[in-house]
Amino acid sequence: MDGPIEFGQFEEGRHCNYWALDPTIQRELRRVYTDGEFEWAEPRLEEFGEVVGHTIADNADYIATHGPELHSYDKHGEVQNFVRYPAEQFEDEELAYEAGIVADAFRAPPGRDEPMPFSHYFGMLYLLSYAETSGFVCPVAMTAGAAHVLETFDDGTLAEYYEALTSRQYEDVIEGAMFLTEKQGGSDVGAAETTARYDEDSGYWRLTGEKWFCSNIDGEGTLALARTPDAPEGTDGLSMFLVPHGDPDGGVLTKGRRHAFDGAPPPAALNDQYYRRLKDKLGTTAVPTGEVEFDGTKAYLVGEQERGFKQMAEMLNLERLSNAAGACGIMGRALLESRIHAANREAFGKPIQEYPLMRADLVDMTVDHEAATAFTFEAARVFSDRERAVRASEDGTAADGESDRSDAYRLLRLLTPVAKLKTARMAIDTASYAMEIQGGNGYVEEFVTSRLLRDAQVLPIWEGTENVLALDVLRALDREAAHEPFVTTVQERLDGIEHPALSDTAATVESEFHELSGAMADLAGRDAEYAQLKAKRLARYIFDVYTGALLLEEADDALAADDGRMALVARRFVDRELADEEARGITDGDRFAVEYFEPIVHFAPVRAEAVAGPPVEDQS
Repeated sequence: MDGPIEFGQFEEGRHCNYWALDPTIQRELRRVYTDGEFEWAEPRLEEFGEVVGHTIADNADYIATHGPELHSYDKHGEVQNFVRYPAEQFEDEELAYEAGIVADAFRAPPGRDEPMPFSHYFGMLYLLSYAETSGFVCPVAMTAGAAHVLETFDDGTLAEYYEALTSRQYEDVIEGAMFLTEKQGGSDVGAAETTARYDEDSGYWRLTGEKWFCSNIDGEGTLALARTPDAPEGTDGLSMFLVPHGDPDGGVLTKGRRHAFDGAPPPAALNDQYYRRLKDKLGTTAVPTGEVEFDGTKAYLVGEQERGFKQMAEMLNLERLSNAAGACGIMGRALLESRIHAANREAFGKPIQEYPLMRADLVDMTVDHEAATAFTFEAARVFSDRERAVRASEDGTAADGESDRSDAYRLLRLLTPVAKLKTARMAIDTASYAMEIQGGNGYVEEFVTSRLLRDAQVLPIWEGTENVLALDVLRALDREAAHEPFVTTVQERLDGIEHPALSDTAATVESEFHELSGAMADLAGRDAEYAQLKAKRLARYIFDVYTGALLLEEADDALAADDGRMALVARRFVDRELADEEARGITDGDRFAVEYFEPIVHFAPVRAEAVAGPPVEDQS
């Protein structure tokens, strides 16, 4: 086993390699990749971690205070919809897209015969989130989301746009966007009023209406929902359209073509739409978010009419897991800043990491990060396995939510909203406490923690609020019977735990698992109002039990290799989230955070024999 990480060698969490300093993501990706995939990916992930930790991290700080500006009109009063970006933004885009952050999951990268699993995309997005938190991560995620929709539902009509969304050459890249929200609708997508009619003369569909919250407003390949003539009300009547930024008569307006213009592209090169204004947001400065008016805007129908909501639901699986991966990355950066500061900052004659309260805080922040990352990348594994099966099928029918009732699909429908719901809130809590650990400096703009918190705050809102996600959990249990693969998976994990050092922790999870199963059965027999009242509690309970079983499985595997660290992580998580406490744990004599600080926070080696029992007062 390697020695501990000496975080005190750094002044702050930049000009370092985020991959090398994060054994958590290394472990999770090694677990969900095949050996051959990991062998190919590891040097590329290490290289990307270096780029993000140096160039992109520095650029992100500059962009946060010099964000994009919208110039809706040119000097002649013509609509130009020109968003001016700092040069650092274009440098970040080129570095990320040419590293394959989107392309590798859709096209076989150099040295491979087939694309990487989507877990690889989520892993790279995680690393990018260390520096760009939610700013540039949002356009990358929407680019992958748009590519996923076209791969799954397009009949080949939009092949040029798909090729550009998944290009590895920056000059040929286009970015995706998703204009779904309307002012009167919000989360009620079925209230959308944007209309679409087919124009025989031009051969395009024409969209008319307003979109209220449009992130990456000038993305070259935007997906939008609209209602065609005579379509039914509500979500059943919505269709999905691709709306190009450039006039489609001129071909795909790639990054290379856009940058070749001296400033803004001429109005004649653009599609007919109007960018009304950019939102003045709390955070996520790097991504321009605004309001868009369609007025006979040219668009392409994606797939079949009146299938837009089902296509959006498919896209949301990827987008919500992207949100969760980004949340875990923010937690990783916040934790890195906290570890470095605690190792270097002295108070009353010694580093603050030596004080019991700070040790407890850092241990619990680390365990939260471990738990969030383990759950998210387990959900990413299920997503990856399902998409690989879809690609391997002859007709792709597994992509249709009505026909796919596989265990993988049903489990994914449950894990995805739970992952997004929990990790978004955990990222806010971790970023907030990282600011507190920095003291007054943490509240100052020159230090990164204030930006981490501002950017993290959007995570519970994007792709569905906690209430929306909790209701989606109920739907997954009711419509997809998602409890069946959930119960099977958890039980199999618990049945596989063999090491005696985990017996007490496993017994706690087993007990809570049966309680959770009973709660699911109880809610299934209740009225809808009562079930909704308890939906968020249920979602959090599902996260805790599933994560407890998952961490135990990882700990059991590690103990077989004489590595006891994950056993400590599992024990701490279960004790905090699932075990009963007397007097809120004040009188239990537990000294866990003091005794096990080094292996948990600094990744110091700990042998299996050292984790047989928790350190308490009578053992010290």
